[in-house]
Amino acid sequence: MKKHIIDLTVRCVERISEKHVLIRLTDERPLPQMSAGQFVEVRVDGEPSTFLRRPISINFVDRIKNELWLMVAVVGNGTRQLARLQAGDRLNCVLPLGNGWTLPSFSSSFRPLLVGGGVGVAPLLYLGAELKAMGIEPTFLLGAKTQRDLLETNLFEQYGRVCVTTEDGSVGEQGFVTNHSVLDEVFTYIYTCGPTPMMKAVSRYAMQKDIACEASLENMMACGVGACLCCVEKTTEGNLCVCKEGPVFNVKRLLWQI
Repeated sequence: MKKHIIDLTVRCVERISEKHVLIRLTDERPLPQMSAGQFVEVRVDGEPSTFLRRPISINFVDRIKNELWLMVAVVGNGTRQLARLQAGDRLNCVLPLGNGWTLPSFSSSFRPLLVGGGVGVAPLLYLGAELKAMGIEPTFLLGAKTQRDLLETNLFEQYGRVCVTTEDGSVGEQGFVTNHSVLDEVFTYIYTCGPTPMMKAVSRYAMQKDIACEASLENMMACGVGACLCCVEKTTEGNLCVCKEGPVFNVKRLLWQI
């Protein structure tokens, strides 16, 4: 898929939690083709301490409104600067980068479970929309510490059933995603993104149940094209750059269970 370097226009920046903002971007021309699971490298202008681009998952692509959505966790100088963007500002983006989720070739018996935690829920929204467009209704399993940390649940509900866990029990079932009762049901494929310990636990569950599973890794990335080697992950095929060979991997390629 062809990569582009584009100055996109900020349509709006919406505060969706205490720690997260949703940036909606657009362009005069139709946005390039993008797949669920790919990511964008954005340049942070106006922040002297931020020299490198920031990798951000593609949260959603609205073809009708010609919008690209980026969910940003505000955790440092660079992301704080991004949160200050206003409508009409320009944001330089390299996109689309990496390899996305694997979509099924047929849908009749495909029962996917999409498991996300924290800001890791971001790439699952566009995946859910793509599955829904194929006639597949996914089940989402979303985890957070408290109710106020859950993100975009109303949007996920547009594309499938939403199950929730919170560590404090403020909404949904109390505990971690791997404790939820929905895991007693039968699924044929699992997609997951979030904190590494969560993804490893989901991976163990999938392997115990002999369910195919893909994980979107969140290693530190700088260049986005496999040149700087800061995002290397040990795999069954040796060390691979997550930004170029991933960020989505079949968990059987990873050395998590060794």
